[in-house]
Formats: sequence, structure tokens, C-alpha cells
Amino acid sequence: MRASPEETRLFPVADLQPKPTVKEILHRVHAALEEKGYRPVDQIVGYLVSGDPAYITSHNEARLWIRKLERDELLEEIVRFYLENA
Repeated sequence: MRASPEETRLFPVADLQPKPTVKEILHRVHAALEEKGYRPVDQIVGYLVSGDPAYITSHNEARLWIRKLERDELLEEIVRFYLENA
């Protein structure tokens, strides 16, 4: 059964918020790792190489944030940034 055009449709707020960028997610994850006393670069590299999310702390939902990105998408962004800024 189709809704009539006059009916009010509800949209979840999450659908209206912009998707965070790779940079924003990496900064968030880096900060959470640092707060917990880890070496953020080592932990992120471990995650990228192994695919094991246990390298990323769950503190401040960092593990959830990093998993919003595909690892290859993250690597592409890192390589692109490095080549453009090196």
C-alpha cells in the first residue's frame, strides 16, 4: 500500500546529517587513542594492516567511527594526502 502524497513522512535525523570526512574520523580516532595512552599512529597502522578492529579503542566510540570507513578508502585518502603534501 502506497502512502498518499498528503501524508506526513518522517525521516530519521541521522539521514539529514552530513557524513563525516575521513579526516574528521581519523582526528576523532587519534584523539581517543591518545586519551587512553596509546601510540595512535602505531594503533591505526596495526588496524590498517591486519583489519582487526581491536587495535582501535572503543573509548569515545573510536572503533565505531573507524569502521564507518572501508580500509581501502582510508588508505587511498592517506596516500593521496601524503603525495599532495610531501
